[in-house]
Amino acid sequence: MQREAQFIGQSGAFLDAVERASRAAPMRRPVLVVGERGTGKELIAERLHRLSNRWEEPLVIMNCAALPETLIEAELFGHEAGAFTGATRAREGRFEEADKGTLFLDELGTLSMGAQERLLRAVEYGEVTRIGSSRPTRVDVRIVAATNENLPKLAAEHKFRADLLDRLSFEVITLPPLRAREGDIPVLAEFFGRRMAAELHWDNWPGFADHVVAELEQYGWPGNVRELRNAVERAVYRWDDWDEPIGHVQFDPFDSPWMPTGEREQDPKVETAKPARPATSKPRYDNIDDLRAAVDTHERAIVEHALGKHRWNQRKTAEALGLSYDQLRHCIKKHGLAENA
Repeated sequence: MQREAQFIGQSGAFLDAVERASRAAPMRRPVLVVGERGTGKELIAERLHRLSNRWEEPLVIMNCAALPETLIEAELFGHEAGAFTGATRAREGRFEEADKGTLFLDELGTLSMGAQERLLRAVEYGEVTRIGSSRPTRVDVRIVAATNENLPKLAAEHKFRADLLDRLSFEVITLPPLRAREGDIPVLAEFFGRRMAAELHWDNWPGFADHVVAELEQYGWPGNVRELRNAVERAVYRWDDWDEPIGHVQFDPFDSPWMPTGEREQDPKVETAKPARPATSKPRYDNIDDLRAAVDTHERAIVEHALGKHRWNQRKTAEALGLSYDQLRHCIKKHGLAENA
């Protein structure tokens, strides 16, 4: 995602978070960035670094959840040659790499208690000791950490060190989820849509139909800006009529009536031995075709009634029936209701 996209917005909640990051940037103190996935925590960390007097020094990024627990401490603090199996040469850790600059620790809540204890000493005393060494090294590092977890709750449950939390939370910047950023969704959708249209070499930008904009604003966006970008770009590249506003957006790319269930189905070409039917088994129904016809008739009546109730708004109808949009479209075509849509 282009970096500028994350800082497009006009809602008060969004502008407040950006302003707090700008004010905290010149400070040497640690900052904790909290927010759901896709809200732009790394972008805030970059802003904190670029607006500080450390902007010419390194910004070192480490995702604490991307490494196994056995390697976290070596990655953070470095190691000497022979410190453990596979350590054929000495290596400096992320703290030493970030000396005079900023160290961004993403997914902080995944750190083990042992790593938290060593991190606490590094933050408290400005010293790190490589694994396999007894000689501490002085470092000048500004810490910015991020999490999508409730660290105070984890600390109360003794799953995160309260003293480390105290030292890292000089300033806490909580990023609002996209659903709370009133007015920002159409602006971001327009930005991503125009950019995708340009990538596809469209001659003009048709915009979004009003009902699509309404759907975008009503959706919950668990993946926030990252998910919005994917949904909008997918809608644009699937749209064929460039002269008409984009009229459909699929929120869940996995939403399909043919989505595998995860259960292995028997290949009809493979014959398998079947157990003999016990004498007490239930009787077979000979008029199965009549049953299917009855089910189809009932299904058609339910779908037609729901469509009428919701004024043929297929998105609302699908939601009311507990169906996906594609499943409802399948039912409409199956029962010959498409001409009424």
